[in-house]
Amino acid sequence: MQAYSIFMKQNILDNEGRFLPVMEYFLSIQGEGYHTGTASFFIRIGGCDVGCHWCDVKESWNPDLHQLKAIDEVIQLIPNHIKTVVITGGEPTLYNLDYLTARLKAAGKIIHLETSGTGDVSGHFDWICLSPKKNEHPKPVFYDLADELKVIVFNKTDFTFAEQQASKISSETVRLYLQPEWSQRNKMTPLIINYVESHPKWRISLQTHKYLNIP
Repeated sequence: MQAYSIFMKQNILDNEGRFLPVMEYFLSIQGEGYHTGTASFFIRIGGCDVGCHWCDVKESWNPDLHQLKAIDEVIQLIPNHIKTVVITGGEPTLYNLDYLTARLKAAGKIIHLETSGTGDVSGHFDWICLSPKKNEHPKPVFYDLADELKVIVFNKTDFTFAEQQASKISSETVRLYLQPEWSQRNKMTPLIINYVESHPKWRISLQTHKYLNIP
């Protein structure tokens, strides 16, 4: 029975996408990147194959800790006046997102994806923020799909990593961001400021929602 249950759960996740291990959903203000300051409804999907040591949502890594939720029921909780929906994780590209994005689009929503690009491409998005990580690089297709490249700066070597990742972006319209890792912000923010002043193709992203003390 247990083996059957695991098989059925995997089948639901991989083939249909009508049920996903949603960790949480909430209304807040986008705090990072190009859309900072935008009222948004966040859907955080559990499960991550990257596991950054500085991750501030480590509880999202194990999908088995999060109950499978019916996507239709989650979408019904989005306030009508909120247009932007952010799909984040964890790593949401581990799952089939076709059904989720189709239902959101039918509801008239603008759909953003936050991803490290390690999973497969599915779903249809209006904006993709690619945040690559050193320990597992994105699949090549995500460099072409990204609207925004956001590199987290934990130490000085991350500037070199950021340039390596930016070199894989073919479109000149993709916005490039350097964001200090929260625990290192006092140390790294001055370095990022100096770097951007010398390399103006980059912009600075801050986790403004943390300064505002909101989710």
